[in-house]
Amino acid sequence: MIKVSHVEKHFDSFHCLKDLTMTVPAGAVYGLVGPNGAGKSTILRHISGVYQPESGEVEVGGENGYENPLVKGKIACIPDELFYFTSASTKDMMKFYKGIYPKFDVERYEHLKEAFPEVNENSPMRRLSKGMQKQAAFWLALSCRPEYLLLDEPVDGLDPVMRRQVWSLMLKDVANHGTTVLVSSHNLRELEDVCDWVGILSHGSMMIERSLKELQGNVVKMQVVFQEKEAPQFPEDMEILHISHVGRIHTIIIRGTAEEATNRLAVYSPILLEALPLSLEEIFIYELGGEQEYAVRDIIL
Repeated sequence: MIKVSHVEKHFDSFHCLKDLTMTVPAGAVYGLVGPNGAGKSTILRHISGVYQPESGEVEVGGENGYENPLVKGKIACIPDELFYFTSASTKDMMKFYKGIYPKFDVERYEHLKEAFPEVNENSPMRRLSKGMQKQAAFWLALSCRPEYLLLDEPVDGLDPVMRRQVWSLMLKDVANHGTTVLVSSHNLRELEDVCDWVGILSHGSMMIERSLKELQGNVVKMQVVFQEKEAPQFPEDMEILHISHVGRIHTIIIRGTAEEATNRLAVYSPILLEALPLSLEEIFIYELGGEQEYAVRDIIL
């Protein structure tokens, strides 16, 4: 488990993290979402032990990872900007990783060559394309057999086939070895397919942290045709997040379960009443729509 408790961080006058609290369950895939400047990369660096919080605590498996080699040996991280030694090849980096990761699996490294056939392990990484470098980073990280895998915008630069490939490899590690994956991303559609938990950051603070099942079960889209052309006046305790219409068909986003929404709208004797599933993208739009200055478009484009 990764536990972040009331963490604060400033960079000069910029208040980057504000009383940030979040929990990543062991063996889960946790999606961390937010616009640029929300603090996603900063909290990943705290978790990986690069930064020390000004106040609060960051625990990985019950221990503080800052300047703790035993904890860092359990964490593999793929940052947004990759690091490799000048002129080093993938094979050179493999030898380096082997020396610092106690569970580095050379046999798996050799086996994963088949998953990344286009990466020349003997070619200097600086000569590889961005997509090839990212493939090499996954190749090395997965060979470390980490207990915790931290990913910052992990599939940027990868084509759709390779994206599916790396997600498949990671999810197998989650299923077979209990790997905990924390992934920072702007791509909500992709997270919806792979994540168990979702947290959304806004200006350094956690706005929403829920299991994906709970998140999707707490907001529902209803399509309704009422007896009259106009929608009736709804009671104040019916928490409507959004309402629109095309002709006589009204689309109503309501907080609550599909059963609750259906029962409450049925009292108006509608001609048509249908509950539709919402995508994760739609849930975030309507959950965050009332937040002033929140750049919702930055996490849905």
